[in-house]
Amino acid sequence: MTTALYRRYRPDTFQDVIGQEHVTAPLMAALGADRVTHAYLFSGPRGCGKTTSARILARCLNCEQFPTDTPCGQCPSCRDLATGGPGSLDVVEIDAASHNGVDDARDLRERASFAPARDRYKIFILDEAHMVTPQGFNALLKLVEEPPEHVKFIFATTEPDKVIGTIRSRTHHYPFRLVPPDILEDYLGRLCQAEGIGVGPGVFPLVVRAGGGSVRDTLSVMDQLIGGAVDGEVDYQRAVALLGYTDTTLLDSCVDAVAAADGAGVFRVVDRVVTSGHDPRRFVEDLLQRLRDLLVIALAGSEAGPALGSLPADELSRMEGQARTIGAAGLSRAADATAKALDQMVGATSPRLQVELLMARLLLPAESAAPAPQSAAPAAGVPGRSDGVRGGASMPQRAVPSAGGGGPQQPAAPAVAASTGMPAVATAWEGPPAPARDHDAAASDQLRAGAGVAGGAAAPQAVGGAPTGAPEPDRPARPGHDAAPGSMATRPPAQDSPPSAPEQGGSAPAGGAADAEMIRSRWEEVLDAAKRSRRATWALVGPNSQPGGISGGVFQVIFTGQGLVNAFENGGHGPVLAQAIRQALGLELEVHAVLAGPQGGPGGADGPREVGARLGPAAGTAVDRGRAGTPVARGR
Repeated sequence: MTTALYRRYRPDTFQDVIGQEHVTAPLMAALGADRVTHAYLFSGPRGCGKTTSARILARCLNCEQFPTDTPCGQCPSCRDLATGGPGSLDVVEIDAASHNGVDDARDLRERASFAPARDRYKIFILDEAHMVTPQGFNALLKLVEEPPEHVKFIFATTEPDKVIGTIRSRTHHYPFRLVPPDILEDYLGRLCQAEGIGVGPGVFPLVVRAGGGSVRDTLSVMDQLIGGAVDGEVDYQRAVALLGYTDTTLLDSCVDAVAAADGAGVFRVVDRVVTSGHDPRRFVEDLLQRLRDLLVIALAGSEAGPALGSLPADELSRMEGQARTIGAAGLSRAADATAKALDQMVGATSPRLQVELLMARLLLPAESAAPAPQSAAPAAGVPGRSDGVRGGASMPQRAVPSAGGGGPQQPAAPAVAASTGMPAVATAWEGPPAPARDHDAAASDQLRAGAGVAGGAAAPQAVGGAPTGAPEPDRPARPGHDAAPGSMATRPPAQDSPPSAPEQGGSAPAGGAADAEMIRSRWEEVLDAAKRSRRATWALVGPNSQPGGISGGVFQVIFTGQGLVNAFENGGHGPVLAQAIRQALGLELEVHAVLAGPQGGPGGADGPREVGARLGPAAGTAVDRGRAGTPVARGR
């Protein structure tokens, strides 16, 4: 039969107390200078060293070499009060939980009146002092206020607020704290080495987590694992099974399935958790801990080590990949949902149902901050058009006034689908039909708007008046609408239209469109990374730009003014933003600025030229036609 681990390794000096330097250092200074008061109050969580420190203080006070901050260990008092010693008549430990009344206080007062039997002081250690009744404290008040010269009091409690103020004000209060994980892990390593026990990787973090920062609780858990060790070895699987924690393989499978939006994989993990006998609430708690670790890695990067404790290298590498895949924003939303589900599981009659609902919430896509504007269907034969509208180039669209200012306003079309890297193809958005008498003017306005947007330098239009510019060519009336008598609404000849999207080289590569979509969805993370690198870049890009598309390894940032474009290109902000994208998303891209057109896409005097140069000759042809006033094909 062996003694418990926390009893065998109880400290005998202040130097052996771990994690409480803020208490032991001033106590040792007071002892060395002989500035000792008559009453002390030690408070803090259970198992953090309050009673042990009270015994060490008693050893120092009654040591033959006093004043000293380290017991000699040779005198009779030090030997009696050492770990495993018989104790001393002059050091009295009282359990205040069972001796908390007025009669007990009167008995203590009578015992305090007698001189010490052998040592210098008669020391009373009252453990769990908060259990003493107010009447008992009042009975002790006079003795604590003005004790005899040979009497010292040490109160130890986990709830100092329950000790009445008149007692607290007459003591020196030293608050103890929970011990940090890294200190506890080093301490456990030394103890296991002294015991001759081998410990597998990942066991110490589990033990420290189970102990919750309490040294006594941690040593009790470690003692249990050592008792069940096979061939002097404590491995990870045995520790996980004994302590009831979720295996890291289950957590990895769950996080990977959530990151990949794999619903079948997620619910297979839930089924494994339940069928293997794991507690669903403990699984959710462990999942929340994993999400917290991933969020720390996503935000702190390579500096996250101190906040994570000791993790195996392979597990840390997997967690870094998971953090990059999900992103800080996604991890934060998942952690919030998991914490909320953990609160709802208290008293739940069907924990598995709660876990499955949580997994469903984690699989659902994040809701956008603002709904996308409702607009007409994309033009036929232009792949990725809806992606361009949904992406970063979806700025508010201005309406083009109709002739005479009295007809319905028609929104003008965007210049290019910037997010997909497609050639510039102007599309005129269909609006409500104009009255018969204004149909010719409305059709003329739409045609002029399409040509102006595609060219980037359309003829100016008078607000509220008739548009100015060259006469429009004749075209037949639109199908589905009866032209009014005398109206000459016509369609441009088919041979003047630019070739369709497939003839111009097809859609953009899937990787570029996916990367552009990822940048748009995680644009705030890119801005945060840029802010950490160079605040001026963040101040310029954040409020003044929108993320555009990717073409030929170049990512476009869309600005609303030529001055902003010049400031970005001439101020060296492109490499800074490229580095931010690389840090946040792992993408290697060049970054350049383009000017937004009147509809929010790349356009303006210089915007189409740069976009056309990046998109190819076909796009440049469409742009040149727009500048020359030639109508451009309108998609339906």
